Amino acid sequence: MSAPVGGHVLDLACPPDDVTAVHTFLTSVWDTEPSITPEDRMALELALVELTSNVIEHGAGGRAVACALQLEVGDDAVEVHLTDDGVPVPIDPAAARLPDALAESGRGLALVQMVVDVLRYERVADRNEWTVRRGLHRGPSGSSGSRSA
Repeated sequence: MSAPVGGHVLDLACPPDDVTAVHTFLTSVWDTEPSITPEDRMALELALVELTSNVIEHGAGGRAVACALQLEVGDDAVEVHLTDDGVPVPIDPAAARLPDALAESGRGLALVQMVVDVLRYERVADRNEWTVRRGLHRGPSGSSGSRSA
């Protein structure tokens, strides 16, 4: 990624925090980062809410979980690091696939993969570390462009 243009941080303690805090955080980010297109905003919001929701729902292991979300806006991409002190992730995110149409769960990581360029997971010491990266899409003169995700 190119040199960061803007950095934004959100710390969560779940409970009481939930994904509403992520929506509120991203609203404030978009207010200070007007160059990010609506399409990129929507894709990043979907990815980050899904990922945070998975951490809260599956990573807590029956206890509270603390998360930190660090979002860096560069000239050509947004990169996000989500760390949490939850239990280790038992699946390989790279292997995530959409389940059958009638399945009631299991879509989160597959959806995230569909809207970002990079989804990476590592267990480092006693923390889960997630990295999400999405290239920003602008027209030839730097104005907003469109892309099919």
